[in-house]
Amino acid sequence: MSCLQSTLATVLIHAGEDPLAALGQAWEFRYLPGDVRPEEFYWPCRVPGDLARSVLPYLKVTSRWHALHASDPLTPWQDALECGELPIVVVDNYHLPFRPAYHDVHAAHLLVLCAVDRDSGTVHVSDAMPPAFHGTLAVEDLLRACDSPCPPDHQDRFFSGQPVGGRWLQVRLDAPSPPLTRQRLREVLTENLRGFTQDGATPASHWAGRDGLRRYRDLLAHAVRAAAVPTLGEVYTHGWSQQAQAALHGELLRRCGFAWELPRLAEAGRRVEHVAHSWTAVRVCAAHWSASPPGPRKSPERLLRHFDRLSRSYDVALAAVDEAVREL
Repeated sequence: MSCLQSTLATVLIHAGEDPLAALGQAWEFRYLPGDVRPEEFYWPCRVPGDLARSVLPYLKVTSRWHALHASDPLTPWQDALECGELPIVVVDNYHLPFRPAYHDVHAAHLLVLCAVDRDSGTVHVSDAMPPAFHGTLAVEDLLRACDSPCPPDHQDRFFSGQPVGGRWLQVRLDAPSPPLTRQRLREVLTENLRGFTQDGATPASHWAGRDGLRRYRDLLAHAVRAAAVPTLGEVYTHGWSQQAQAALHGELLRRCGFAWELPRLAEAGRRVEHVAHSWTAVRVCAAHWSASPPGPRKSPERLLRHFDRLSRSYDVALAAVDEAVREL
């Protein structure tokens, strides 16, 4: 998981939702050319501008990005908290005393704001990413992290170089999730499978499903042969979004499969988790390619071999999920 999933999980728990059941239902492949940004929480949104709805398409949820008011940054956060909402705040790890990167590495990150105490000049924040932190922080430290230009940092070039810009995300759950029954999961999995074959509703600018995987493979092949460092560097960031989603989806299917004593569903979960594992090789290999010029040990075909293994993992997992749907 990235900080995107961990912060949304915190918000979901606060709302009384099961975070795995909520975050683990959707599974897709999606790539938006020209959209990838150097941030830990990058996500190719199916709904433009609505991050939470894109990550949680089966929940009645909406989200909206805000920018802090320079003259009164605390009031909008307090207003959201009084409405029972937990703001998700964009920060630069460099300025947070509880992060290992404190005064060392710049990286765009997310955390959850739980309370504001103007009298003591502190806020209460929650950051579930290791090393997990849940406690107080000086307001001035948080605002410094929120206002950071997050300059390019050679120690973390995948998640630095994009101004934080005082952004925070307001997430609103409009209704509780329906119980995750066998029928409900069958409907969700059927919709996920339909997305991989594309139903004509996907915008042309979205490379999605199996066709999107094929086009993405062609893009990487061209980038490797042309030594297109920016394109290869994006793979590490974009791949994390796809990897985290597959990991959560696989875990949910395994949990439901064991709980309901459905072996095909549990096996489908294991196959989907293998997709997540296969992303690791693709991401690391692409990062290695983008970090330094090609050398004698850098076969142009190595990244493509890893991606072909990933594509086969998708095929096997999709077939397993299709089998599991018939079992539900």
